[in-house]
Amino acid sequence: MTINTDFLVRCIATLETAYEQLRQREQADPLYDIFCAASVKEFELVLEQSGSLLRKRLRPYFASNRQADELPFRVAFRYAAKHNLLPVDACERWFKYGDNRNNTAHDYGEGFAEATLRLLPNFIADAKALARVIAEGGDD
Repeated sequence: MTINTDFLVRCIATLETAYEQLRQREQADPLYDIFCAASVKEFELVLEQSGSLLRKRLRPYFASNRQADELPFRVAFRYAAKHNLLPVDACERWFKYGDNRNNTAHDYGEGFAEATLRLLPNFIADAKALARVIAEGGDD
C-alpha cells in the first residue's frame, strides 16, 4: 500500500519557507509576526499530518486498520521505533514536539511561539525523514 504524502511534504516545505523568512526579519518588523504565525500554524499541521500518516504506515503491524488508526500519538511513535521505522532518539524528539503542542494548546501567546520556534530546526529535519519513511511503506 502506497501512502500519499504530498500534502505533508507540501506543509513541510511551507513551514521551512516561513521559518527561513522569519529568521530574516527583526521582531519589530510586521512581517516577523506574519511569518511567526505561519511557522506555528504549519508546525501544527505537520505534526497532525505526521501522526495521522504514521498510523497508516503502522497498519501492517496490527490485526486491523482500526487498531492502528486509534493509536494515541505517543504510542504510534513508540511502535514506529519498535519496528525500526524511526530511531529511538527521533522518537523521543517527536514526543517533545507533541508535548509542546499539548502543553501549550491554550497558550497562543509569545511563550508558545518562542517554544515552538526553538524546536523548528530539528522538527523540520525529523518531519522530512518521517515523510520518507511513510512514503516508503508497504513492503515490510
